[in-house]
Amino acid sequence: MQRLHARYPFLEAARESVATEAVDLATVVEQDRAVIDRARQRVITALEDGSTGSPHRDPRIELLSYPVARVLVSMVAEHVLVRKYARAEAATAYERFTADMADTTELKSVESTDLALDELLAEFDLRDDVRERPDGDGYRIDVGAYLPLAEDLWDDEWRLVNRPLAAGEVPVDEDELLSLLREAIRTRIEDGLPFEVPDAIATTLEDDAAEIREVLADLELTREIDTVVPELFPPCMKALLDQIQKGEHLPHHSRFAVTAFLTSIGMTTDEIVDLYRVNSTFGEEMTRYQTDHIRGESSPTEYSPPSCATMQSYGDCVNKDDLCERIPHPMAYYEERIDDADDEDLEDWRENEATEAESASD
Repeated sequence: MQRLHARYPFLEAARESVATEAVDLATVVEQDRAVIDRARQRVITALEDGSTGSPHRDPRIELLSYPVARVLVSMVAEHVLVRKYARAEAATAYERFTADMADTTELKSVESTDLALDELLAEFDLRDDVRERPDGDGYRIDVGAYLPLAEDLWDDEWRLVNRPLAAGEVPVDEDELLSLLREAIRTRIEDGLPFEVPDAIATTLEDDAAEIREVLADLELTREIDTVVPELFPPCMKALLDQIQKGEHLPHHSRFAVTAFLTSIGMTTDEIVDLYRVNSTFGEEMTRYQTDHIRGESSPTEYSPPSCATMQSYGDCVNKDDLCERIPHPMAYYEERIDDADDEDLEDWRENEATEAESASD
């Protein structure tokens, strides 16, 4: 079964396979350079190509490289890396299991590396939630199972309002079902990342983690959340900024929320003060003091913007969109929009921002 587990390392049975071999991860990273090299390749290729690269010819090395790759991702501990790594692992798995299910070859090796649809459904406890349609044209999936699997799929076709829901079931064709299973895999891989890495392991892998950090920096993916793209702001922050620009009075909790958000995405105190200048209640000294206080420069605490729940309680949660429905925090909203934005669009926004800043200084 080792070849199957190496091919699909996210399986619970694969994790158990590693455990039954009595493999000590600290020993692996100290003694098996091939495993580390393959693990580093998994992560870097995930960033550069959206896949996990060519598998190692030795199934043991391939299998062990997966938990080590998760360690490397956890050491770097960047949100964008976690997302891209999980997506790449899921994309690789999807490519493999769709090929398996399309393979109708009857003569296969005794140790098959194929994964059947029924096995994959059972892996995620979906066997009782998914049924073939009576007419044989696709499947039906219980709505309670459908919603969490489809929540990260942004295309309108996945929205429940666009599905002919009947008797608590959502119809899907085979391709759609396999896409939902890819999301189940991505979620499993992403859950629990990053985690705390023991010092003994982290010390051994530090050079490999540093290489991954360099790749991240070269790809301009880490942002430091210093990319200010108003088009991607959550609706609540757009609304508060619009009120400021219109010169409307903002209550204290609203001023705190938007100022904390702007400091968190990297805007300087001067830039934030300039935003408030058009407001009728503007006072430069007080605005500067409050901004520095929120930033943590004149206080012992660096304040984060309020959560979505707090924004709702104060009445500042407005104009909710689909992403708002599954995001608990305005910063999480902005991070995800930045992560999902096209790199060329981000570069255009950055250039426009720089041009506007130059024009303002002239």
